[in-house]
Amino acid sequence: MDSNYTAHPSAIIDEGCTIGKGTKIWHFSHIMPNCTLGENCNIGQNVVISPDVVLGSNVKVQNNVSIYTGVTCDDDVFLGPSMVFTNVINPRSAVNRRSAYLKTHVGRGASIGANATIVCGHDIGAFAFIGAGAVVTKTVPAYALVVGNPARQTGWMSEYGHKLKFDTDGIAECPESKEKYRLVNNIVEKINA
Repeated sequence: MDSNYTAHPSAIIDEGCTIGKGTKIWHFSHIMPNCTLGENCNIGQNVVISPDVVLGSNVKVQNNVSIYTGVTCDDDVFLGPSMVFTNVINPRSAVNRRSAYLKTHVGRGASIGANATIVCGHDIGAFAFIGAGAVVTKTVPAYALVVGNPARQTGWMSEYGHKLKFDTDGIAECPESKEKYRLVNNIVEKINA
């Protein structure tokens, strides 16, 4: 393991993990075998990262988050307090379904709010925004804003986390970055300057 990361003495890091430079792991967190954590990640208090999970660089994992086997997150993902991923669609205590884990991929820059649940097998697109308490039961497109239980799309978000308002030509501008976006056939893309 790279020693250029910081881990609180109460954190447990199992064998076979790769942890990037500048990553911080806080109190009572458990990083299980063969995980990969990129550079400059922040792993909050009481986080469980199950075996073989892969997190990109600059991933922010808030307190009390569970990230189960089968999850991968690209760079710059935000995982809000007490959110959770699942990995089995039909769990039973008496039935071992380790061979039935479904994968979930979270795209670059996506944010998942506090207490949200991501049901396994449903990817989250780049820069998507999942509202607090949402229960995601289907794939979420890039830049989509979804809220509720079950989660429903209510709009589109910029890369800076602002709701986009498209004009009649299907163009929107982020009020903070001034970057422009185009909406065509229910797909949002950033317009390169």
